[in-house]
Parts: sequence; structure tokens; C-alpha cells
Amino acid sequence: MSISDLFDSGFQKRNQDHFAAIVKVAMSDGVITDEERAFLDRLATRLDISENDYKEISKNYNSHPINPPSSYDRRLERLYDLARMVFADNIKGDDQVVLLRKLSIGLGFRSENAKYVVDKALTLIDQGVDSDTFAEEVKNMNR
Repeated sequence: MSISDLFDSGFQKRNQDHFAAIVKVAMSDGVITDEERAFLDRLATRLDISENDYKEISKNYNSHPINPPSSYDRRLERLYDLARMVFADNIKGDDQVVLLRKLSIGLGFRSENAKYVVDKALTLIDQGVDSDTFAEEVKNMNR
């Protein structure tokens, strides 16, 4: 096995675990709505999750560990990507905001801050900020 194979498999495993964590959050109320399914479909495509892996993860999402990034900066990167996806797909509605709040908690943000973090994230995405500005603005709101 080459070094690139190790990198690719490790990267793919992280993507699968990240996807499984999001499925777990979506299933937290026992149901995946049509809107959540559409969101998961788009996310699977962006994370390069194969159709077989998608089915397996959806069926056995509890077998994947939830490993939120230990780095605050990595959490912000993931939140930025998820918020952009919600905004870019024009699916920003009450259901998507609630899902994004759940996801932010799954990423490791404290539940008591989730509403404020998500509201700020969506406002920044609406303003078209880049990832660096996004990270700085979210960090500054916690000061």
C-alpha cells in the first residue's frame, strides 16, 4: 500500500464518520424528513460517500463513532461548509436551521450557544464572507 492510499483511506474514513455523525443527528428525533434526506444526499456527494457506503452508514450509523474535531478552527471549517451548503441550496428554512443547530452541537459547539452560532453563521454566509472572515467573526462573537 502506498502512502497516498493510506492518506486516501484515512480521509475517506473521516468523511464517513462525519457523515455518520450527521445521520445520527438527523435521526435524533427518530425520523429523517424529506428535507433532511435531500440534505444528506447532497452532503454524501460532497463528501464523496459511495452509494453502498451511504446505505450502510444510514442503516448502521450508530456503529460509527462521533468524533467532533478537537480543534475549534476545524469545527468552524465544518460549520462554514455546512452553512454554505444550506444557504447555497436555497433550503434555509425553519427545518434547516433546526438541523444546522443540531449539527453544530454534533460538531462540538455547546448546546446553549448553538442558536447564536448558527444565526451568526447564516448571517455571515448571506453576506458572502470567506472562510477566514467567517472564522474570525464567529470567534469574536464569543469574546
